[in-house]
Amino acid sequence: MSSTDDMEDSSAPLIEHLAELRTRLIRSVLAFLVGMILAFVIAEPTLQFLLGPIEETLRALGDPSPTMQYTSPQEYLFTLFRISMVGGFVLAFPVIAFQLWRFVAPGLYKNERGAFLPFMIASPFMFLLGAAFAHFVVTPLAMAFFLGFTDVSSIFANLLASTTSEMPTGTAVVPETDSGIKITFFGKVNESLDISLKFIMAFGLCFQLPVLLTLMGKAGLVNAEGLGRVRKYAMVGILVLAALVTPPDVTTQLILFVVVYGLYEVSIFLVRRVDRQRVAKLKAEGVYFEDDEEGEDEADIADAESHK
Repeated sequence: MSSTDDMEDSSAPLIEHLAELRTRLIRSVLAFLVGMILAFVIAEPTLQFLLGPIEETLRALGDPSPTMQYTSPQEYLFTLFRISMVGGFVLAFPVIAFQLWRFVAPGLYKNERGAFLPFMIASPFMFLLGAAFAHFVVTPLAMAFFLGFTDVSSIFANLLASTTSEMPTGTAVVPETDSGIKITFFGKVNESLDISLKFIMAFGLCFQLPVLLTLMGKAGLVNAEGLGRVRKYAMVGILVLAALVTPPDVTTQLILFVVVYGLYEVSIFLVRRVDRQRVAKLKAEGVYFEDDEEGEDEADIADAESHK
């Protein structure tokens, strides 16, 4: 057979894979578009839900009628579009994950498929868990910290008391004062939503830590002993992360640190189980030798000590 025939034979599977990839991508994009349309239908209730922590904080601080504003004609519509994009991806994620799985699975061995599939199921679950924690715990604490500097109660009381019957409905006038400037909060819809979404994304990704490290343990890239040895560096990294993604509030930063570090310890536990399963499998196959394992551990420890 000539070299030209060999090249044609080798290119055929590549073309088939590209055609399949195109099909999977088209189905994923269509699912995303359908999800966007469905999410746009419920975009306003979703916006109310996402802004719930701000509303509760304002009511707790004395505002009887929390109000948000937008300052450009297109701002509110674009905010709804933004919600529909995020919501569309969430709704379409099962279809996208299924298409990804169908594309990758034929290239995996049976045992690899059995090991990879649980992580695809655990990943969205952990993301939703982190997002729920951010929305119901972290965001209210952050809003209380940000909005707690102003005596909102007295300010909104003055605003309501100064409303006159001659003024249009909903118009309030700040009363004259002998000294000082009245400061109040008139939140913008897009900026307030941005804070909520950032917390949701940050905590959703942080909650992926056990999934990621366990998957790396399955692949043999990390082990429980190695994760335990770098525990102190992980603590420093988590502290830096807490300082970057949370407001300058010690309580919120402490909550994030405790949660993420707890996830790191859970990851070590899960990776240790993976290590034990791998060792048990090697022993069952008769290719595991404890002396070799001890020698490898001692070499790893010596190497780690030399880099300190």
